[in-house]
Amino acid sequence: PGFRFNPTEEELVSFYLEYKVRGKLNLPPGVILDVDFYHHDPWELSGIPNTKLFYFFVPRDRKYPDGSRPRRVARSGYWKATGTDHKVFDLRGKWIGKKKTLVFYQGRAPKGNKTNWVMNEFRLPWTDYPNSIAKEFDVTLCRMYQKSSSSR
Repeated sequence: PGFRFNPTEEELVSFYLEYKVRGKLNLPPGVILDVDFYHHDPWELSGIPNTKLFYFFVPRDRKYPDGSRPRRVARSGYWKATGTDHKVFDLRGKWIGKKKTLVFYQGRAPKGNKTNWVMNEFRLPWTDYPNSIAKEFDVTLCRMYQKSSSSR
């Protein structure tokens, strides 16, 4: 009782994602789950009652084995990026990560139907990490939520 998990974007990147990548994160069970997110529809992952935001560590799946394009296809649809990536800065103004916003569409691209499921994908810039760490721990932290239908 009384626990509310409401981290800032800076905390998501500089603490949770950074510590996860470095293998130093120790969280209570159920706070941020490790999920191969893109193999599930969003409503399959939102089973926590009275919770509006859901957080997941997600391994980045690639569309092609040697490529850099991510694979974001789920069972009954796909996640489509909206807008441009936003940089995440720490309190001193140092660039510490990137944030991408995606919307879930049911059906097959490009003719899917837009839903009100939204995801913010946070990732590290990788410029400060050796290639061995970057390849081994290519992981994102995703914050998923469902917009109310009136704000659509």
